[in-house]
Amino acid sequence: MDRWNRELLDRYCREYHVGIIGFPPILEHTLIAASVESLHLRLHTNIQLRDFELNASSPVLHVTKAEEIWSGILTGEDWTVYIPQHTAYEVVAWARPLGFVNETSFNENEPPKLPVVILDNGKLDRVRRIFFGQSLKFVLHRPLFLDAISFLLNPDVRPSLRRYVQIDIDDIFVGRRGTRMVADDALALIETMERWRKTIPRFRFNLGFSGKYFHAGADEENGGDDMLLANANKFSWFCHMWGHSQAHLYNSSVEALVREMQFNRAFARDHGIPMNSSYVVSPHHSGVYPVHEPLYEAWASVWNAKVTSTEEYPHFKPMHLHRGFVHHEIMVLPRQTCGLYTHTIFLASYPGGIDRLERSINGGDLFMTLLRNPINVYMTHLSNYAHDRLALYTFESLFNFSRKWTNLELRSAPPLEMAQLYFRVFPQDAEPLWNNPCEDKRHMQIWSATKSCERLPKFLVIGPQKTGTTALYSFLLSHPAIRSTYRNPETFEEVQFFSGTNYYKGLDWYMNFFPGGVNSTTDFLFEKSATYFDNELVPLRAFSLVPHTSIISILIDPVRRAYSWYQHVKAHGDKVAAQYSFLEIVTANRDSPKPLQHLRSRCLRPGEYASHLERWLDHYPSTQLLILDGDLLKSDPVSVMHLVQRFLKIKPFVDYKDLIRFDKKKGFYCQVEATMKAPRCLGRSKGRRYPVMEADVEAVLQRYYQPHNVALHKLLTRLNQPLPLPKWLRADLQ
Repeated sequence: MDRWNRELLDRYCREYHVGIIGFPPILEHTLIAASVESLHLRLHTNIQLRDFELNASSPVLHVTKAEEIWSGILTGEDWTVYIPQHTAYEVVAWARPLGFVNETSFNENEPPKLPVVILDNGKLDRVRRIFFGQSLKFVLHRPLFLDAISFLLNPDVRPSLRRYVQIDIDDIFVGRRGTRMVADDALALIETMERWRKTIPRFRFNLGFSGKYFHAGADEENGGDDMLLANANKFSWFCHMWGHSQAHLYNSSVEALVREMQFNRAFARDHGIPMNSSYVVSPHHSGVYPVHEPLYEAWASVWNAKVTSTEEYPHFKPMHLHRGFVHHEIMVLPRQTCGLYTHTIFLASYPGGIDRLERSINGGDLFMTLLRNPINVYMTHLSNYAHDRLALYTFESLFNFSRKWTNLELRSAPPLEMAQLYFRVFPQDAEPLWNNPCEDKRHMQIWSATKSCERLPKFLVIGPQKTGTTALYSFLLSHPAIRSTYRNPETFEEVQFFSGTNYYKGLDWYMNFFPGGVNSTTDFLFEKSATYFDNELVPLRAFSLVPHTSIISILIDPVRRAYSWYQHVKAHGDKVAAQYSFLEIVTANRDSPKPLQHLRSRCLRPGEYASHLERWLDHYPSTQLLILDGDLLKSDPVSVMHLVQRFLKIKPFVDYKDLIRFDKKKGFYCQVEATMKAPRCLGRSKGRRYPVMEADVEAVLQRYYQPHNVALHKLLTRLNQPLPLPKWLRADLQ
């Protein structure tokens, strides 16, 4: 880094109290005692090392334990060792070289310990830094990297060391002959569980059962079934489906799912299986996500379910991004895979070989799930506990590695308590984010065949309110290839899915507002909800579900828009608007009554056009956004509708001269059809004339919106939209 950029970075770090974590660059040539004057360091690069040892007194260490030496040759020949030239440095870890950097550096008989991870405590220039001698491919660097982050953020407040572990065993009683547990396997499971409980308080295996397949194995395997039931009270149990069937295959039949679950519940009652966990799991995670509403209804009805889990939210991969959510008061926990599947039975035939499993356990993927996640729900299967008992070996090894190299404190709890802990740690995750099932092959495999992404909009009209969205809506419906949502009587005809509590009703609820079977390549479904424009949550929600959808917005002079909105809510009986003049509303401040402040925000905020459009552009590319001039839509709707058709690439292209006509009586354009005797116009509330706005109020609003209009001008110039800048915007800036 050159001197100027280095000084700029250091100044930023000092001003905002930010630390730096550094890794050595990959260099083809080797540096011997290379001096970094500005850091008071000398470096030796491209060295092979052995015997990694942590400094137990280092303040950086928190998760990483310093009791052991990682003996043997370390991964790679590209290590860097640091020779500090200032007392500001403290050693975090050492290692010994295999060779010699130069003749004077090392004693041939006893290579010294050399610093490979160091802390610059900031005494030199008030910037704290931690330098690693190699990348994160060295296993112990991974927990140490987390320690470095937490130390530099706040050395006095470190994250919790507690990790909660839940191990689910799916498919109890399920599996073909030769893959199931026998009595000795069941006893080994119990013995291991009781032993683990000594170091993992409250640990129990969670067993998920499908009663239909009880005693469906060979005689010895049936003995395994009996042994599990004889010790049923030692485990925690959860419901699979009676026939291990997938919920999405039941389409919309709640009754059929209820019957399946009732069979399983009766089996549990008859065989002494505890039924008090409030935890349920769907085979293959079918219906959990993407959500199949009948499954949630049946769970609540039969099992009084409070908790489930899935590995599919938001997507199966990348696994470190698994999250939870809450739907219909059922808490959905993120499930983690451990590399063991139904076919993973013998160690010798583990996919990728034994070394792959060992790497996952000893600092690899499986270890990292435990390291990163405070709440861990692991999925295993009945067959993983038979024959070689791979699951017991895997988790025994994982827990041993964790105890040896970290200070993590392993705990367990019943599923309901685990879920409560999870959403206490991650309260933001309670909010679901619905993704498009058709964008994920795995999701398509567990989504009902009766559902189709064709029942999602190809474009959205997002508002804002009082800019002409209803007129545009009516003109769009004149096109023979365009269809809209059914009306929602609860939200003034608009569906308002993305912007309100309707979002929590789920994707099925939203899709039911669209006509079925019409959204082919030549048919366009759309939704118009004017509340979408300025709602902070909507752009992300919309993009997650319909990322390829086009977005249409309409803008008018924000001063006129605010006044029109005020008159609108006042005419519709808003009690606060009725109590105050328009001037009192727009000049309200922090000392004003809270309802008045809230009304002012609702009135003025949508007119801050640039900031809201930028939020949409954070997610959607500009090529999917069309910004219309509301005044032009009013004065020359034919040209605007032709522009909209070209933007949407819709066929057939129709001439709107034949579809809309100016109505002198109404004073605006209305729909016409060949079979109509008179144009179809919007209702009485549309095109209403209001009293002229008072000059002093208009002046206040012009001053308020002036910086926002400047920002809008810059944005529209940058976007190069097909329409020229609106006249009102040019006039305001002049």
